[in-house]
Formats: sequence, structure tokens, C-alpha cells
Amino acid sequence: MRILVTNDDGINAPGLKVLEQIAHDVAGPEGEVWIVAPAFEQSGVGHCISYTHPTMIAKMGTRRFAAEGSPADCVLAGVHDVMKDTPPDLILSGVNRGNNSAENALYSGTLGAAIEGALQGIPSIAISQFLGPANYTADDPFEASAAYGADVVRKILDVAPANDAAYHLFYNVNVPPVLAADVKGIRVATQGLREGTRFSVEPHNSPSGRRFLWARGGNQQVATAPGSDAALNLEGYISVTPMRADFTAHDVLDALKGIE
Repeated sequence: MRILVTNDDGINAPGLKVLEQIAHDVAGPEGEVWIVAPAFEQSGVGHCISYTHPTMIAKMGTRRFAAEGSPADCVLAGVHDVMKDTPPDLILSGVNRGNNSAENALYSGTLGAAIEGALQGIPSIAISQFLGPANYTADDPFEASAAYGADVVRKILDVAPANDAAYHLFYNVNVPPVLAADVKGIRVATQGLREGTRFSVEPHNSPSGRRFLWARGGNQQVATAPGSDAALNLEGYISVTPMRADFTAHDVLDALKGIE
């Protein structure tokens, strides 16, 4: 198995090292793990690509590359340049520092890489480590991801249905904000919504008088609806959410027929 690994926290992020080990465990001794990750942090860029300017890419080591672009750029670089002669069988993105449950999934560069992988027709899984009081200050906040990540990936690959829809599946995995010993198991989950939790901006004035706005997130320890991702994460479960990049509100199509 050939696995392409990327992230949105950057080539030097500790979570990427965790995902590299997960990928090696999944690929096995005969497999290959290739790294194409952003040269700098790209958190919150979603599925953007560098459409109007080129992406510089540099080899950092054996099967290890840094690209000055987004996570989706890294997938394009990996599939169509770095691994063009032997395309990857699987794309793994993460391990993100912080959850990509609920509405966070819509902003996530970690998910953006998995979306691009799915659009390229390659099985893709994004993994994120939820942070909270139980693990935020731990010596290794990624302990639970390291302990369970490879097993979760293998289980998804074992049961994943065939990608016969126009938009291929990708998977959003969120590891709960606890240490490995306190993980209760794996649950398949819907994407939730933290009611009342939204991004906002916080203004600041520089010494020169210029005004700057810092993006500010909401409380991440808010549970979503029962059975949805963030609720299960806060209960101690690893959530697995199957997703597609089809934004159509299929349940509303019939109601809109009256405009035809």
C-alpha cells in the first residue's frame, strides 16, 4: 500500500509525526509512506487551492516534501507530481491539533485535503485530536490518536462501501479529548452543530494606528445533538463521520419544484 500523508498544521507539526507512524502501521513493512505537507501552518483554509499563483515544493528528505500552499495543494502535488508514476492508494490528513467536529469541519484544512483526495478518486481519511481539560496539558496530547489511529483507519478500510456515487466518500475521524486509557470506543456519527457557537473577530489597533482583526473561535466543549460527532467525542468516543462534497440539500428539492 502507498499512503500519502498531509496536514494543515505544517510540515513540522507534532501531529504529523503521529500520523506518519499511523500510516507506517497501516502500510506495513512492504508499503510506502510519502509526506507532502504545507511548509507553513494552513489551519482554517478549508478546501482552497492556489489557483492564481504557483506552489513551490521542496524535497526535505526521503519521500518527504514541503509545499508552500494549502493542504489541498499538497494533495494535488502528491498525486500529480511527487507520486504521479505510482499514485497513492490512500490519503491520510492530520493529526490535527484540535477537533474538526461539527461546524469546524466546514473551515478545516485537514478536511480540505480529504475532500481533494476524494475528488481525485482516492480513499481519504482526516484525523483530528480533540483537546480539552483532560489532555490539553498532558505530556503528549496526541496519545489517544497514536494509540487508536491505525486501528480506526484499518476498520474503516475494511467496511467502507464502494465509491460508486458521483462524489466519492471521505471520512472525518475525531479522537476524544481524553488520554488513551479513557477512550471508550468508536462510534459512527453524524456531523453535529454547536448551537450558539460561532467564529467571530476581535479588533486590535497597532501602535501605528492600523486596525487588525483576529479571528476568534467559540467554546469547543459544547455538546452537539445526541449521536453526533462532538457529543460523542465529549463522552469519550472516537467519532467516524462519512462525508461527501455534495452540498445539495436533497430534502428541499421537491419543495422548490414550484419555482419551475
